[in-house]
Amino acid sequence: MTAKKLNITKPDKEFTPGKGFTKADWDAVDSPEATDEQLAQARPFAEVFPDLAESIRRSRGRPALENPKKQVTLRLDSDVIARFRAGGPGWQSRINDILRKAAGLQK
Repeated sequence: MTAKKLNITKPDKEFTPGKGFTKADWDAVDSPEATDEQLAQARPFAEVFPDLAESIRRSRGRPALENPKKQVTLRLDSDVIARFRAGGPGWQSRINDILRKAAGLQK
């Protein structure tokens, strides 16, 4: 995939108006290129801040479910699927609810 498809742009080398900051803001920023010596001394974030890196790693995503759903392949008649889909979004959950009742697994 190209950078254009991902909507990634390279940083501007010169000030360009209309990007949410002023020329004064642009001039106030001093971000020189890193030297070879600085790059040689660079260490990974997780190595420099292990506790913070671990807390970020742990806090990502949803908490694990006690009883997660399993994906399966199931062949159903097309008219059955059409009837449930006609009910709008949530049709798969409605099928799950009906199967739970049929199996005697009421919530």
